[in-house]
Amino acid sequence: MAAPKKGRSASAQSRPGRSLAFILIAIAALTGGMFLSGHPTPRLGIDLAGGTSITLTAKNEPGQPNAINQTNMNTAVDIMNRRVNGLGVSEAEVQTQGSDNIIVNIPKGTNSKEARDQVGTTAKLYFRPVLATEVSGSAASASPSPSASSSSSSKATDKATEKATSSSSASPTSSATSQGRAVTDALKADSTPSASSSASSSASPSASSSASPSANASASAAATKLQAQYTALDCTDKAQRAKAGEGAKAGDPTVACGKNSSGQWQKYVLGPAEVRGTDIKSASAVFDTQSAAGWKVTMEFTSGGSKKFADITGKLAKNQSPQNQFAIVLDGDVVSDPFVQQALTGGSAEISGSFDQTEAQSLANMLKYGSLPLDFKESSVTTVTAALGGEQLHAGLIAGAIGLGLVVIYLVVYYRGLSIIAIPSLLVSGALTYVIMALLGPTIGFALNLPAVCGAIVAIGITADSFIVFFERIRDEIREGRSLRPAVERAWPRARRTILVSDFVSFLAAAVLFIVTVGKVQGFAFTLGLTTVLDVVVVFFFTKPLMTLLARRKFYASGSKWSGLDPKALGAKPPLRRTRRPSAPVDPKEA
Repeated sequence: MAAPKKGRSASAQSRPGRSLAFILIAIAALTGGMFLSGHPTPRLGIDLAGGTSITLTAKNEPGQPNAINQTNMNTAVDIMNRRVNGLGVSEAEVQTQGSDNIIVNIPKGTNSKEARDQVGTTAKLYFRPVLATEVSGSAASASPSPSASSSSSSKATDKATEKATSSSSASPTSSATSQGRAVTDALKADSTPSASSSASSSASPSASSSASPSANASASAAATKLQAQYTALDCTDKAQRAKAGEGAKAGDPTVACGKNSSGQWQKYVLGPAEVRGTDIKSASAVFDTQSAAGWKVTMEFTSGGSKKFADITGKLAKNQSPQNQFAIVLDGDVVSDPFVQQALTGGSAEISGSFDQTEAQSLANMLKYGSLPLDFKESSVTTVTAALGGEQLHAGLIAGAIGLGLVVIYLVVYYRGLSIIAIPSLLVSGALTYVIMALLGPTIGFALNLPAVCGAIVAIGITADSFIVFFERIRDEIREGRSLRPAVERAWPRARRTILVSDFVSFLAAAVLFIVTVGKVQGFAFTLGLTTVLDVVVVFFFTKPLMTLLARRKFYASGSKWSGLDPKALGAKPPLRRTRRPSAPVDPKEA
């Protein structure tokens, strides 16, 4: 077998079928994954599927004239994101607009009234004593594991680093009832829990006199109701988590859910709120470099909050697990449940445990939520109907079809036979774009909105431009007098460079646009960047190999006038080939 000539790639010329097989197999695999995922169509955003758009305007609370700032607005956006996500709306959009407005877009299928109630109020954070707890769905109580003793400074040791989750339970009010406090005091008075509680074997609050609201207050109808709620509560059920503790006031015992360090759902019976989020002056995540304890969360309390925290920790320190714990509850959800070993009277506290940086910062941010000095007024509520969204999508698809049709007409008229290569390349690019968008819906929550559709339409021109660059390079080589097969191989390196530079500029523009913008414009930028990357894939693995195969066909190699590569029509120079030697001159004498 003869070695390939210098300057040419043997694989590029003799194995284009491998590249075509690779991309076709990839399309088949992605299509199969799309159908297996149960999402054969892309998810639609609010402007296409319909939904509710809420505009909230921030206002300062009394005594806080400068509370409206970028930091507080960003914190409010985080809170609202948690709330609407707790309603199961992963594709909801929450973003700031201007200096004092927040826009919340919630797609259809969500209770718009419930969503408005959730996002329209500031977060409520409480510290509640833990009366009983166990892994939800398990018969064994989840007692906290011991950790290092706290230092002489004010410190609360977290039994486990817990991840925050959202629920849609109603925010408790600030009133306190003597009945709820009586129940709590009675439970705290018994500081010797039964074996079932300490040995982690109880299945409900009634299994231990120290962990059951009804054991010391059997005559209380409220305590009996609370016990029934706790027994029936299954925190692994999303619907039950959303309603856990619904309607409970700050001064009432309640039930709640949260995740433990193992990622299991834990259910709790909690006493009345002893400390409120507004009692926290500040909270931050810091790395302990002195004792090598890792990341921890520090809290500073107000003067009133310091006294409250000292009182509750003094009571809890006398109890045994789990009644020496307090639950940090944000909007009805337990985000952490540290235990204490002594009264914390210094006006500050630390929560330490198996934190990494992200978890510590997340908990610190949650502790700040309760002291957010902002209220919001609902400025406007706009309902986008599904019919309007369907019309927008229909119009967008018509615009895309018109654009695609014009590109195809241009390719057929100007490039003739080369359009047989360009049109399938466009179809392959379109198929890859559609399948990947459908897969991104369930994987990263990507929702196709109208600007994203526009980005896909713009990408038609970008993809066609890559084909044109390649075709024109080939035609230039033919104009120089080369035959088709050498022309294809010589044109490709030059065309490849131009295509990569052009696509890199487009991708860079899309990336910058995605980073500096918010909301729907990001959908345009994301789609533009995705289609730009796919353009490179299609040109390298489909267009070029297909051109190499067809260059071997007589129709193209002979330069048919319908091939788009006719040397005469292109004004080609004479062929670059050796001319015959001139015959030797005849000697006149011999003549």
